[in-house]
Amino acid sequence: MTSKPELASDANFAQGIGAVALFCVLAAAFVYTRFPSAAGFPSGPSITAAIGYALLDLTGQTPLLSNGFLAAFEIIDVALVAALVGAVTLARRDDAAPGSSGDRAASPLESKEGEA
Repeated sequence: MTSKPELASDANFAQGIGAVALFCVLAAAFVYTRFPSAAGFPSGPSITAAIGYALLDLTGQTPLLSNGFLAAFEIIDVALVAALVGAVTLARRDDAAPGSSGDRAASPLESKEGEA
């Protein structure tokens, strides 16, 4: 049988008052804080176009500063990923011999061919 919930009589009200006071201080800090206007990229040239120019090593055609080695970086990135995939593929070990019960279940036709 369940009983009705009762108010705890041994509660420490100082902790509750401290939590409410902390909430009030943080709420006041968030409400009355003023932030400066957001600073970002200049509104004139396109960032996407600058990335495209940098990718093709045409950095002189955009007013934004960028490096012209993005294409080489991406080519090296693809080569290293291919090398990693190849290393994992070569390092994978198959412990079970081909045709054993650990590899796959033999069909009845394969077992009759081996007996003949």
